[in-house]
Amino acid sequence: MSDIEIRDDRAAGRLEAVGDGEVVGHIEYFVLESPARALVPVHTIVEPAHEGKGIAGSLASELYAVSEREGIPVAPLCPYVIKWAERHPDVAPTADPELLEAAKDWLRAHPGRF
Repeated sequence: MSDIEIRDDRAAGRLEAVGDGEVVGHIEYFVLESPARALVPVHTIVEPAHEGKGIAGSLASELYAVSEREGIPVAPLCPYVIKWAERHPDVAPTADPELLEAAKDWLRAHPGRF
């Protein structure tokens, strides 16, 4: 997974893995504002030609690093991020159930967003 840069395009709600000038994977997310601020990953996608190179794991790791730097939790709805967090409890604290419910409510209220 060398030569991959991870960048946060907050305006687009995407954490992107970039290699050789192209996006090879990303996590789509939104920022929940209420009842508390949280990062909510919804989808993780890696381009087929780049699967099996650790890109999805690097994206999930960086998402939790962003969370740590900003002092806000992650409330994962993305199945991949949920599984990754279960395997890395040292860096991915369990999400608050209230935040998870609020994130699901937000997603239901914005059906065309993802």
